[in-house]
Order: sequence, then C-alpha cells, then structure tokens
Amino acid sequence: MSSSTKGAVLITGCSDDGAGSALAAEFDAHGYRVFATSRSLKTMSKVENLPNIKTLELDITKTAQIRAAAETVASETGGELAYLVNCAARNYFMPLLDQDIEDCKAVFETNVWGQLAVTQAFAPLLMKAKGTVVFITSVSGYLNVPYQGLYAASKRSEQIMAETLRLELAPFHVKVLSVVTGALKTMGQTHFEDWKLPAGSLYSPIEPTIKDRARGQEGAPRMEPCDYAKGVVNDIIRGRTGTIWHGASVGAVRFGTSWLPTWMMDSGVQMKTGLDVLAQQNK
Repeated sequence: MSSSTKGAVLITGCSDDGAGSALAAEFDAHGYRVFATSRSLKTMSKVENLPNIKTLELDITKTAQIRAAAETVASETGGELAYLVNCAARNYFMPLLDQDIEDCKAVFETNVWGQLAVTQAFAPLLMKAKGTVVFITSVSGYLNVPYQGLYAASKRSEQIMAETLRLELAPFHVKVLSVVTGALKTMGQTHFEDWKLPAGSLYSPIEPTIKDRARGQEGAPRMEPCDYAKGVVNDIIRGRTGTIWHGASVGAVRFGTSWLPTWMMDSGVQMKTGLDVLAQQNK
C-alpha cells in the first residue's frame, strides 16, 4: 500500500464483484489511500494487490473487530479519515409471514446497528479530517416490493439514520451522504442458489417465481458495479451531501415514489411476483 496525499478512505463490505469492491478500486484509481474491509480477507482478491489498497478483516457486527480496525487506521493515518463508506449489507428474501425472527434481527444487526457502530468508532478520525460519512442505501427502502419487506425496512431505517446524522454531525464539520442505490450486477444473488420456502408456506404454489426473483432472474435491468462506482466516487470527492441516487432505474423509482398514486406503484412492483396467480387460486 503506497502513501497518498489525498487522504484515507475506509470502505466496508468489499467482497469481490460487489459495490464495495468497485468503490475501493475507483478510489484507488483516484489516488486515495484505501482501507478495504470484509468479513474475510479471502473474499477481496480483486482489490488486494492494487497499489493504494490495504485489506482488513472487519465484521461490522463484532465490536472488537470494529475497534481494532479504527485503531489500525488511526495509527497509519495520523488519526484522520477523509471518507468512511458504509457499504456492508445483509440481504434477505422471503415473504414476511414466513420470515424467521432471528434472521430478521441479524439483518438489522448488519444493516442498521453495524452501520452505526462503525460510524461511532470512526467519528473522531472523521472530525479531525473534516471528512464525510457515506451510507450506501437502496431503492428498496422506497418501494414495497414483495418478498423484500424486511430488507427494505432495514435500508429505510439506515436512510433515516443517515439523514439524522447529517444534522447531528454538521457542528463538527463532518458531512453525511446517502447513496440510494438501484439494482447492480453483483454476486449477491448467488447467496440464494439454495433458497426455498419453509414447509407449509402459503406461497408454495408460486415458489419457483419467488426463487427466480431471489436469484436476480426476473429480468430487471442492472448496472455494472464499476460504472456505478465511477458516478458515486465522483460525487463523493466533489463534496456532495444529503441524498443522491445511482444505479439502474433510479430515475424511474424516484419519479414514481414522488409523483405516482399508490395504486399505480402497487401495480408496478407486483409485476412478475406471482401474486396475481396466487390471488386467482384463492378466489
């Protein structure tokens, strides 16, 4: 990892072929000193050899690992961090009636409490650098898409937390930026290869349709992570604050959730979910 005069960046959730990995590579290309983190060092092969990147093991649900990462960064940067990018996330795909409550808690543990814990730990470094906290949120937090209700709730909570922090950190000269993210071509869907409904689910008649959606095979447009990262990093280093939108179809989502009536949005988000088939069977 080479030295840089542009300042340091720490990014969570940098597993290969995901948004975090692409953001790390883009910051590296701009000459920033990047601390790329993931729950396992083995999952960051795409960025580990880039000149300005150092990889760190960081599970954002583990207090000891968060503290160790903050101490490492502080010791190597003189106690300053220009950008903290909260990108780590846990997805969950299941009808709400079928969701395991312990799994639900785990999603919030990563997508909300983990984000806050990391931000708390790095706040002193950000204040010293008059830096920026970035939260990678999701269009899911603006849409009531079937089978993504729990994930969407967690990302909306993250969005509200970020917007509140934007006001609370302003007196300390720290900016906060939320990046509402549309669908990307990541490896996230591979985690659902063995997905299945619990026994006795009311949604069993449409299980193949739900599984296709969980695996990202519903035909929705998706943006390449590298293209996404270019736009996001450009906005970050320009000093943007508040909320910005990047990724596939974000313009349509932003317009629809702001201006279209509920019945029209419901019609759109229910397309190809199988709920119409289920409704016919339950007449």
